[in-house]
Amino acid sequence: MNKITLSLLATLSLYGADLGTIQVTQTTDSKILENVSNNEVKSADLAETLYKEVPSINLIRRSGIANDITLRGQKRDNIVVTVDDAKVCGACPNRMDPPTSHIVTANVESVTVSEGPFDVEEFGVLSGEVKVKMKEPTKTPKGELETTLGSFGYKKFGTKLSGGNEKVKILFSASYEQSDQYKDGDGNTLAQQLLNAITGTPQATTQYAPAYKNAKAFTKKTAMLKSFINLSKNQKLELSYTINKSDNVLYTNSKMDALYDDSTIYNLQYNLKHLAPYSKNFTLKLYRSDVEHPMSTKFRLSSGINSSNEVISSLTTKMEGIKAINDANFAHGTITYGIDLSLRNWNGEYIGYGMKAGVTGKDSIADVDTINRALFVKYTKDFGMLNIKTGLRYNDTTITTDDARYDDRNFDSFDANIVSTLSFKNDLKIFLALGQASRVPDARELYFQTSMGTMAGAPTLDAVTNKEVDAGIEKKFDNAYFKLKGFYSKLENYIYFHKGLTQNNFENIDAKIYGVEFLGSVDVTDEIYVDLGASYKRGKKDEALAGQSDTDLADITPLKINAALNLETENDLTAKLEYIHAEAWKNYDADNGEQYLPSYDVFNVKATKAFNKHLEVTLGIDNIFDTTYAVSNTYADLTLLSDGSTGDVMLLNEPGRYVYTNIKYKF
Repeated sequence: MNKITLSLLATLSLYGADLGTIQVTQTTDSKILENVSNNEVKSADLAETLYKEVPSINLIRRSGIANDITLRGQKRDNIVVTVDDAKVCGACPNRMDPPTSHIVTANVESVTVSEGPFDVEEFGVLSGEVKVKMKEPTKTPKGELETTLGSFGYKKFGTKLSGGNEKVKILFSASYEQSDQYKDGDGNTLAQQLLNAITGTPQATTQYAPAYKNAKAFTKKTAMLKSFINLSKNQKLELSYTINKSDNVLYTNSKMDALYDDSTIYNLQYNLKHLAPYSKNFTLKLYRSDVEHPMSTKFRLSSGINSSNEVISSLTTKMEGIKAINDANFAHGTITYGIDLSLRNWNGEYIGYGMKAGVTGKDSIADVDTINRALFVKYTKDFGMLNIKTGLRYNDTTITTDDARYDDRNFDSFDANIVSTLSFKNDLKIFLALGQASRVPDARELYFQTSMGTMAGAPTLDAVTNKEVDAGIEKKFDNAYFKLKGFYSKLENYIYFHKGLTQNNFENIDAKIYGVEFLGSVDVTDEIYVDLGASYKRGKKDEALAGQSDTDLADITPLKINAALNLETENDLTAKLEYIHAEAWKNYDADNGEQYLPSYDVFNVKATKAFNKHLEVTLGIDNIFDTTYAVSNTYADLTLLSDGSTGDVMLLNEPGRYVYTNIKYKF
């Protein structure tokens, strides 16, 4: 194995390739992935990048693109995703368009991943958050053209233009991305994986119609316009507009595919500095995101000849908010306080043709508004070697629906946390964090109805509360670094999907998640260093659900290890050999659809070479040994197809060996 790996690295070097690497900066309470746009060139999918770089994040494979993530075993609204501080939500109740799918890695400057309920500025940070910072305009005129070609007919083209003066700076970015269906390690396309799974089952008509068996997996087009305006010496205005259009996205192990996923993100930020003594930094943020997502049976046999019996589930969601934040000096520390207001609208209906015309006009989500009004305050102060950060947030939330059967829901809650860090002179830190946060049930969990009129949502759900303790140690050496962290999360009224019920499938339960995480790096030489990360967790229900015996919590992935051997030379050559290992699933919720998944070991290699200040070439191979494996399980909160040979829900295998090259020309 070592000889094969060394041969691959040598071959890439002969071609002048260099492996660009994402720099991961560690703090006691977060991980920051920097320089993402320059180095993550394989595809536009941010979820895959996070999975490879952050041990506590796992991937939920939904398609060739638009994949979802879990963080410490939690997902959906338990994780907050923001893009330049704008909160983004998907429209699909089946998670075909998760928040991370509405941006592309080519426009991402950095990503900050924070675990635990320790941010009071954002609404609903239950298990953690992912803060995406997009590229910023430069004053110096710059431009970039890039193209990526890869296995399975993948191609991507992109451009960036930036420039300005002392007063105004502007950035424009655009990209086009398309791919055929990927093949797994056994050589099966998405359509073939589906055919192998459902042949002879009652769901056999959900296979792709002959005209679409070899269809493209997706087409994705994006554009971003961003402007920084210096109004005066201490005033700045930031404006941005991002548009994403994804067409004909195949979601193989679901009953439907996406005709398109369209989203727009608007962002305005005003910043005023140095209003001493009352303010050293004041920020006003306004944002809005709109998502439109119609999913359809058009590409499946079930839609009939010429799609005459097609069914469309059309959904939209809108997220808009305003936030005012002020920083000031107070009692030899820094106090931050503000107001946070947000509105999320979620609406969905069914449209049917031919024999399915009867579903037309039925609501899936009947125009639901979730309005949050909040006040928050944070305070940070050093007491010699001890740093204390504490925060408090009050939430007042109202949920309304156009479904006349249900009254308005009202929730109020307090979120609070304290994070203490003791720093010693020898670069040793010990930290302890206590936190509590809550989130309200979303519209899908409360009110979602199938096209047959079955109420899958549970309108009486309570809000979830997470009470958590994190503790750890961090140490820096002359040529090494490590951080070891443990956590215990007590979940009260955790919202959980109960497979055995005929309706009102969501219910509140009490549960706990606990685990340990390790991060480290070692400089082997001046040019070679090793990164290592590991994450292990367990999740348990306090009691089994009614009619069940399994107390294992779903979505709790087993031990995962991320390791990388990195090379960075003075002649603009970088290379990275990456190893990802996951243990077999032993503790999983079989009563709610999960199943045994074997362990896997995957090796990836990438190299990047800058030939001059203009030209940069990257070559890479993912899944070098063409391994067949699946990373995500089949928890019943996703509507997935059944496998005819086993009776289990269909697993979707990961892509097999994937070879790609990226060429960038900078001017």
